[in-house]
Amino acid sequence: MERRRGGGGDHGENYTNPFDGDDQVSSADEKEEVAVEEAFKDTKVPSWGEQITFRAMLTSLVLSIVFNFIVCKLNLTTGVIPSLNVAAGLLGFAILRFWTSLLGKAGFLKQPFTRQENTVVQTCVVASSGIAFSNSITFDQISPSSYTTSTFGSKSLVLEFQTPLMILKYKLTYPSGTATAYLINSFHTPKGAKLAKKQVSVLFKYFAGSFLWAGFQWFWTAADGCGFASFPTFGPQAFARRFYFDFSATYVGVGMICPYMVNISLLLGAILSWGILWPIIETKKGDWYSADAKPSSLHGIQGYRVFMAIATMLGDGLFHVIFMLSKTIISLIINIRKKESDQAPGFGDENSKLVKSRAS
Repeated sequence: MERRRGGGGDHGENYTNPFDGDDQVSSADEKEEVAVEEAFKDTKVPSWGEQITFRAMLTSLVLSIVFNFIVCKLNLTTGVIPSLNVAAGLLGFAILRFWTSLLGKAGFLKQPFTRQENTVVQTCVVASSGIAFSNSITFDQISPSSYTTSTFGSKSLVLEFQTPLMILKYKLTYPSGTATAYLINSFHTPKGAKLAKKQVSVLFKYFAGSFLWAGFQWFWTAADGCGFASFPTFGPQAFARRFYFDFSATYVGVGMICPYMVNISLLLGAILSWGILWPIIETKKGDWYSADAKPSSLHGIQGYRVFMAIATMLGDGLFHVIFMLSKTIISLIINIRKKESDQAPGFGDENSKLVKSRAS
């Protein structure tokens, strides 16, 4: 049966649905998901004692230490902490797969490596690194009054309410935990194991390059503010405003992970704040704020930086809350009206007759 739109003729016959491509992509994803599930349909789910094994706990401990250092480094430098679920699952798979393969060749393997065991490692590593990220040191330093505390409470409330609405706005089909579980399932298939091997190989290649480059930078650093980490790329005046390239592979890696819009917004924000706004506020020293205030004090220029940033986050969060509530209410109204029109008497018969007459 051909699908036609319009009054007929060539326009109707040559009509193509613009959403057919999306349907094909979604159907391909569904087929791939079914194929992965078919690979484990006859596999018995191990008991909890077989999932939480000594080798899984030991691997989790080692990876947790490594990831805690990574999170602390990112938190103190870029401030952008990407999702570590995929990396934890991939490294856990690589380590345990390598260990069990060695035991298998030696004839000492008693229990095979399962996807549930892989999930235990990934969960422990992500939980541990999350604790390292969720510290209260910064909050304690910048909340000397109840006003600051209530401001941070309002910001947290807006962000917590905003999260599920952002999932609806950007049409996120699943959270990161479900995506990681699907990825771990694919690791334990023959095709997925080959892909995971390539991914681990690329990971360690770039890890070695980044490690050697960091060692080279350290070799040429004699003290603080010296070496490649403090290279005045754009001149001494720009360097005084913190506009310089420190040749850190950390920023390069985070920039590769983040979407390009995040990188552009960070660059524009740095130019507007450190290049334009803070120099203007510094000219008001002694007028807008005390001239004796320390640079890190909230009674000085730091207060303008902190509260302007909080106001920006609150405004953005409130906009998305209002936007998503409006979209949700409009969508509910449209669905209710559509159901009422479908349930109207005689509408279904007239509609079916109209479709048959167009088809003929």
